[in-house]
Amino acid sequence: MTKKPQRLKRIQTIAVAFLTIAGIVNYLDRSTLSIANHSVAEELHLSASQMGLLLSAFSLAYAFAQLPVGAMLDRFGSRVMLGLGMLVWSLAQVTGGFIQTLNHFLAARVVLGIAEAPLFPAGAKVIHEWFAVRERGAPTGTFVSSSTIAPMIAPPLLTVLMLAFGWRPMFIIMGVLGVLVAVGWYMVYRNRDQITLTAEETAWLEDGATEAPKKSSLSFAEWGMLLKQRNTWGMIFGFMGVIYMVWLYLTWLPGYLEKERHISIAHTGWLVAIPYVFGTIGMASSGFISDYLLKRGMAPIRSRKWPLCVGLIGAAAFTVPAAYTPSTALAITYVSVAMFFVNMSSGAAWALVSVAAPRHLVASLGSMQNFGGYLGGSFAPVITGIVVDQTHSFVNALLISAAVAFAAAFVYLFVVREVAPEGEREAAATQPT
Repeated sequence: MTKKPQRLKRIQTIAVAFLTIAGIVNYLDRSTLSIANHSVAEELHLSASQMGLLLSAFSLAYAFAQLPVGAMLDRFGSRVMLGLGMLVWSLAQVTGGFIQTLNHFLAARVVLGIAEAPLFPAGAKVIHEWFAVRERGAPTGTFVSSSTIAPMIAPPLLTVLMLAFGWRPMFIIMGVLGVLVAVGWYMVYRNRDQITLTAEETAWLEDGATEAPKKSSLSFAEWGMLLKQRNTWGMIFGFMGVIYMVWLYLTWLPGYLEKERHISIAHTGWLVAIPYVFGTIGMASSGFISDYLLKRGMAPIRSRKWPLCVGLIGAAAFTVPAAYTPSTALAITYVSVAMFFVNMSSGAAWALVSVAAPRHLVASLGSMQNFGGYLGGSFAPVITGIVVDQTHSFVNALLISAAVAFAAAFVYLFVVREVAPEGEREAAATQPT
C-alpha cells in the first residue's frame, strides 16, 4: 500500500495534536512549583531540603501510580483513563492555589502525581494503536516533545502570570486550563476498538497484513510476564538515569540560576527557556532518528537503543563542565547541549516502548518504564536540596546527575536487546501458559 487512507490521517492528526496539548498542560502544571520555588519557600518558610521534599512528593506518587495505571490503561483504554486523569490533576492544581501549610501542599502534589500518571503510557498506547510500526518514531517524538515545549514556555509564561497576579492565581489559572483540555479529549478521541476500520485502514496499520493480530484482553499473568523479561528491567533501570537528569533540571534550574548565578526572578524566567529550546529539538529529533535508522535496515530495538545511549553519554559529558565553569553564559550553553542530549534519550525511550511489546501490553510496559524513571528521578530534587544545604553550591549535585546518566547508558547498552518481530510477539502473547 502506498497511500495512507484519509480518515486514518485525520484520526492520527487529532490524536497526536491532543496528546501534545495534554502533555504541554501536564508539564506546565508540574513546572508551576519550580517557577514559584523562591516565592513559595519564602511564604511557607521552607528550607532547600524541605523544598526538595515538596518537589519530590509529586514524582514519588507519580512513580508508584504508574504500575496500576498501565494495567488499567490496557484494560479500559486511553479515552477514559487519560480524560479522568487530566480532570483530577487539574483540580489538584487548582487546590494548590489555596494551600496554607507544607503538609497540605504535600498532599496536593501527591494527588497531582497520581492523576498525571496515565499521560505518557496512554500516549504510547495511542500511537501503537493508530500508527504502523514503520512510522511510530515521528509521532512519538512529536508527542513527547511536549515535555520540553512546556518547560520552554513555562518560565516566561508562568513568571509573567506570577509577577502579575501572584503564585496562587497562577496555580488556579493553569488548573482551569487543564479541565478544558480534559473535556475536549473525552469528547473528540476514540480508542481503536471503538471505531470500525475498513480493510484498507487495517492493512495499513498492520504493515499490509491481511488481517489484524488476534486481540487479547489483558490478564494479570500477561502483566506479570513483562516483569520476567530482561528488556523490561533494562528499560526500568535505564530510564532512571534519563529522568534523574530531566527532573533535576525541571525542578532546580530556576533555583540554580537564582542561587548559584545570582540572577533575578524576572531574568531567570527567560534564561531557563533557552535550554528547553534545545531540549525540544533533541526530543523531536529522536523519533525521526529512530525511524531513519529503522528504514536503513537497523532492527527496531537497536534503532531506539543507540540514540538512547548516545544521548545519555552526551548529556553526562556536557553537565560536567556546566558544574565547573565560572561563566554564566557558558553554563547556559553547556546545560542547553546537555538538555538536547538527555531529551533525545527520553524521546527514544518512549519510541522503544512502541516496538518492545504487543499492542495490548504497550501501556503496561510504558508504565513500568516510567515507574523506574520517576522512582529514580524522585531522588534528584531531594538529593539536590540536601547537597545545596550542606555545600551551598550546585556543583556536586550536577556531577551526581552526570554519573547517573553515564551509568544508565551502559544499562541500555548491555541489558536491552532485540526481541522477536511484533507479529510473532503478538501471537506468542496470546498463547495459553
